[in-house]
Amino acid sequence: MKKVVTYQIFILLLIGFIWIQGPIGNYPIWLTDYILAVNCVLIATIGGVLYCLRAIYLNKCVRKSWDKDWETWYYIRPITSALSGVAAYIFLKAGLVVLEASQETNSGDFGFLAFAFIAGLNVDKFVVKIEEIAKATFGIEKSRTAIDSDKKE
Repeated sequence: MKKVVTYQIFILLLIGFIWIQGPIGNYPIWLTDYILAVNCVLIATIGGVLYCLRAIYLNKCVRKSWDKDWETWYYIRPITSALSGVAAYIFLKAGLVVLEASQETNSGDFGFLAFAFIAGLNVDKFVVKIEEIAKATFGIEKSRTAIDSDKKE
């Protein structure tokens, strides 16, 4: 369990290090056009780490049901959250997901960041929602995982 906690804290420190590079001007020139996408990935990863840290203290301290078999999940979850952040950015940028009817000019990128955080925090529900959008927009059927998830609810 200590390795998992260390890993999660390392991910948070890495995110902080990457995030601070922007204000001090250390991002590569080619990346400056994609700052919002990078921030979506970072904030989604924070959502995933938050989810993992919460799961650690719930399973270890509250429920007393820590299971070593789940450690792989704790290592992979921040990565899946980061990928969800990429998907959230793409779907918002493509206009397939609309945050509000009229965009406020001074709202900035907070809508993108909030959506990416939620995508990273709850990857499972985000993937189901993206599959619903894909079905409605492109006629693509849900994956077996999403269908199995629907049956459980």
